Amino acid sequence: MKMSIKVKESIEALESRGVTIDDIIDIVMHLQSKYSPELTREKCEEMLMKVLSKTEVQLTIITGIEYDVMAEQDLYINKELQQLILDDYGLFGLDEVLAYSICNLYGSIALTNFGYVDKNKYGIIGKLNDDTERCHTFLDDIVGALAASTASRVAHHYGKKRRNNGEE
Repeated sequence: MKMSIKVKESIEALESRGVTIDDIIDIVMHLQSKYSPELTREKCEEMLMKVLSKTEVQLTIITGIEYDVMAEQDLYINKELQQLILDDYGLFGLDEVLAYSICNLYGSIALTNFGYVDKNKYGIIGKLNDDTERCHTFLDDIVGALAASTASRVAHHYGKKRRNNGEE
């Protein structure tokens, strides 16, 4: 699959913060392999690339990472707000709201999967959440939303395939 410039930039932004495509695929496999045993990592990657191809998703990734980096680099004018972001304050909520902008593109399956991975901190999400050296307040939720939205695409793909007796 040919990758657009914006998809490439989004992937590079994720990688610059320690998140790989394989990390996200691990979460998708965790979420969906029970329901779609025929699911492969290659199919997950194909579905993830479709999620990443949306402009709204690309902008959310770049924006969330920028917010985290600004907090790390002490660039916020409002230092109280900056500290809330650095502390990943539980009642802040804007990090989840930004991530919802991705999930909302993919419906209720994406939203419920997001809630699950946000609560359970599976895989790279837990590593980002527990990292005390860098701020990932927005990124951990964005990664969860990417995985949840990809899982939703997978669920719809295989659900449709089953309804059509195996034909895509």
